[in-house]
Amino acid sequence: HAVNLDNKIADVRVKPFTLEMGIKFELHVTISGKKINVSEVPELSIPDDWMRDKLELNFYKSEQGGGGEVENVNYEKQSRTAVITFLRPP
Repeated sequence: HAVNLDNKIADVRVKPFTLEMGIKFELHVTISGKKINVSEVPELSIPDDWMRDKLELNFYKSEQGGGGEVENVNYEKQSRTAVITFLRPP
């Protein structure tokens, strides 16, 4: 394909590539009111904000750990723990 970029023509070619599979991991949780304490969070070579997003998505799902709308995720990489705070008790 030829693409016009700022009045310059660039030839581009589409190549297939393989996406890496998602990462599965096991968490240990303690539920107390609006908060869930998560321990033994695995060490993954991903940025901390990605881990916070993964934890939030995991606990936002109603079938996972009670679930519900997440207010905050406090993730501590060194201690491999996190505290998930919900808007309402799960």
